Amino acid sequence: MVLLDLFCGAGGCATGYAQAGFEIIGIDVHPKRFPFEFHQMDWRDGLEEFGGRADVIHASPPCQAYSRSLGHFTSGYPELVPDVREALTGTGKPYIIENVIGAPLKNPIMLCGTMFGLDVRRHRLFETSFPAEVPMKCNHDGLSVNPYRASTRQKLRETGITNITRAFLEAMEVPWMREREGREAIPPKYTRYLGGLVPA
Repeated sequence: MVLLDLFCGAGGCATGYAQAGFEIIGIDVHPKRFPFEFHQMDWRDGLEEFGGRADVIHASPPCQAYSRSLGHFTSGYPELVPDVREALTGTGKPYIIENVIGAPLKNPIMLCGTMFGLDVRRHRLFETSFPAEVPMKCNHDGLSVNPYRASTRQKLRETGITNITRAFLEAMEVPWMREREGREAIPPKYTRYLGGLVPA
């Protein structure tokens, strides 16, 4: 099966779908170091050109407009979720839309790295056009590898970890990415799980 990955970034989501057995076509308006077939273009153009080849479509529209953590920095960013949903629904194909908590997704499930044995607390929402449930509850008892919180960085250093950014990318299972790419990435295990739920 072919999966069209819109707003593909550096390939965190795509890698999970590939692990689930999908052939990947990635679309992004910015040039990317993407590990699968990649085309630099606007998401609408990508959907029009490659949507016919796809059996399922994933989209990760920019999250900045919806991010609670960015606060007042969110103004000026596009709010694309409604437009993306309308376009994907119009294809009649199974779809997944990913975004941050606060995004206007319909009946989403929330996935966390701890559900998949990762030392990462990265909560992301997924709206699916097919039935999907969370595999288990989050477990935040352990230490999360997070290079963006001073308290966590100190605790990691106390365990002997010096290159916290590298530790974070490895914990996410995206070691090929640079720091900026990993900051916006999704652990592949999230989409490997979702890929297994896509109707054949």
